[in-house]
Amino acid sequence: MPPTSLPVRPDLAGLTPYGAPQLDVPVLLNVNENPHPPSAEVVADLAAAVAQVGSGLNRYPDRDFLALRADLADYLHVESGAAGLGAENVWAANGSNEVMLHLLQAFGGPGRTALSFAPTYSMYPEYARDTMTAWVAGRREEDFTLDPEHAVAELCEHRPAVVLLASPNNPTGTALPLATIEAVAEAARTTGPAGADGAPTASVVVVDEAYAEFRRQGTPSALALLDRYPHLAVSRTMSKAFGLAGARVGYLAAAPALVDVLRVVRLPYHLSAVTQAVARAALRHRGALMAQVAELRAERDRTVTWLRAQGLTVADSDANFVLFGHLEDRERVWQGLLDRGVLIRVVGPPGWLRVSIGTAAEMAAFRAALQEVLGL
Repeated sequence: MPPTSLPVRPDLAGLTPYGAPQLDVPVLLNVNENPHPPSAEVVADLAAAVAQVGSGLNRYPDRDFLALRADLADYLHVESGAAGLGAENVWAANGSNEVMLHLLQAFGGPGRTALSFAPTYSMYPEYARDTMTAWVAGRREEDFTLDPEHAVAELCEHRPAVVLLASPNNPTGTALPLATIEAVAEAARTTGPAGADGAPTASVVVVDEAYAEFRRQGTPSALALLDRYPHLAVSRTMSKAFGLAGARVGYLAAAPALVDVLRVVRLPYHLSAVTQAVARAALRHRGALMAQVAELRAERDRTVTWLRAQGLTVADSDANFVLFGHLEDRERVWQGLLDRGVLIRVVGPPGWLRVSIGTAAEMAAFRAALQEVLGL
């Protein structure tokens, strides 16, 4: 018999899954994880929370998880001063990746366009592809900032249903000034696709703040703009600052009408009872879980200063990683570091590499290995 052929969608044929290398080396600095595990006290509380829901796992979880959404709204009020947020303003899913997918499922689709500005997070075009949404990438400047005039021009030309703005941006670490986000959100009031009556709609502007807790003092959050723009959504994650990458909890804040549309496209009971319990327990310990954020910020700034002292170009970073270049052969440098037990990420424009911020000992190992590889 001839081999069975599967009816793979033509646009998916031959593609490989997204993923960074997962290698067993002493120093892992490639996927922007928080290097500090939860304390024994926090782990005990997480375990107790899971045990409490364990006897009810024969039942489906709360599909609207209002208690978790209320807890997240309270956290955003404390962390960023986001006033007036309630459970109705918050949505959550299995990592901010699923939150983004919900946004593209709800507002993208065939005949619609998603817009972002490169270089940026490499999963954005995949969200668009998976929802059959056309993908357009505008440009960032040489220093990775975003020119508001260029951004608005791209909105007017392409009339995107969704605009994805990462701030701080991945892989560059660049935060957007609030004025830039305002300019995009203001223009986006009427740059969306035509509605059922033929009149223009708004473009949904999504500010991805996965690394927001690491931003430098004085760098504002786009949460401050939510009350002015009903077509704005600000996404966050518990993977980075909370050190809960393994729990897979992402969320966003937006107007209730926008959140309600996401409820239409979510899978039934998409957020398990265990996930909800772990997230709520972690939020009770937010002070302890994020105690190392200031330490990681300081380590990041020391890393930026040190890399520049080696004669390298370094992008200003408000995240827990640093992009550095310009390297004649970044693959050789990456491999040389790996040979010395240090794994970082080949990502971004040609000639650049990205290093996640680890513990002081891990960063010392990175510096020593890089000096050897570069012959410094």
